[in-house]
Amino acid sequence: MIKFFSNNSFRLANKDRISLWLLDVIKNEEKSLNEISYNFCSDSELLKVNKEFLNHDTLTDIITFDYSGLSGISGEVLISTERVKENAQEFSQVFNVELRRVMVHGVLHLCGFKDKTDADKLIMTEKEDFYLSRFR
Repeated sequence: MIKFFSNNSFRLANKDRISLWLLDVIKNEEKSLNEISYNFCSDSELLKVNKEFLNHDTLTDIITFDYSGLSGISGEVLISTERVKENAQEFSQVFNVELRRVMVHGVLHLCGFKDKTDADKLIMTEKEDFYLSRFR
């Protein structure tokens, strides 16, 4: 099950379509789904979480908490819609495409992919691009 929540005025469009797409990503990565919660929030809310739980005093677009077990992936994905909007402008991208990139990034973390090294970042970006091309 994939759930969507918002702590601000943001409302995700096409929830069913996005859920099916994310389920396809999980299936393609040969994983099974328990539950993922997406929480859309502000920069300040995500910064507070970043400081409290990760000891990072920086803005970020996404934080993924992995609660996965043996029976499938589970997690909480927190996304700053303010940061996504700013990143979309910086990268000359449409907001909804940048948002889907961040959403699939969280799923890929839950599937076991990392992004700490340059090599890991390259793999993550390639996977994001691949799955973004499959969104219909």
